[in-house]
Amino acid sequence: MSKLYFRYATMGAGKSLDLLKTAYNYEERNKNVLLLTSKFDNRHGLDKITSRVGLSMPAISISDTTDIFQYVKLQHSVNEYDCVLIDEVQFLTKKHIWQLTDIVDKLDINVITYGLRIDYRGEPFEGSCYLMALADKIEELKTICEFGDKATMNLRKINGESVFEGKQISIGGNESYIPVCRKYYKEELNKKNKTEIK
Repeated sequence: MSKLYFRYATMGAGKSLDLLKTAYNYEERNKNVLLLTSKFDNRHGLDKITSRVGLSMPAISISDTTDIFQYVKLQHSVNEYDCVLIDEVQFLTKKHIWQLTDIVDKLDINVITYGLRIDYRGEPFEGSCYLMALADKIEELKTICEFGDKATMNLRKINGESVFEGKQISIGGNESYIPVCRKYYKEELNKKNKTEIK
């Protein structure tokens, strides 16, 4: 029986690398995989998934108007996919997540998604909220905070300063975000708040 998986982590935890490894494992066993990603993450260009270590594979970019179920259903009728892998899933909508459940339930295809659980403000993403509610299996990919503990938060930096306000979607890599533990995140937030009060 096919399942919907949500594999989440902070920035820099190797989500895209794990996705590419999973795709390779399927293909090595002569299985067909379909790779999808959000059009919002265009750091390395559209229509590909690229890890921080430089590995990449072609992918189809999803927009807000994409009907993922209908697209996969059409492609599946030609290629008979064994698995759909989706990167940057936090940028998908509630409607998209329900479409992923239809791919699993109606087409009997495993769907493995990768993304962030929360943004740099500590707020959940829509796509991630509904995956936490609807996924059959939720897995955390772990990484560490440079200050010692397990990283669970994404800290945004602009010119070396921690930032906690702004648009939810602000694309960036190592130059803009660092994975940190909740304790360090709160310390930085408190510092920022004290500075603004003065």
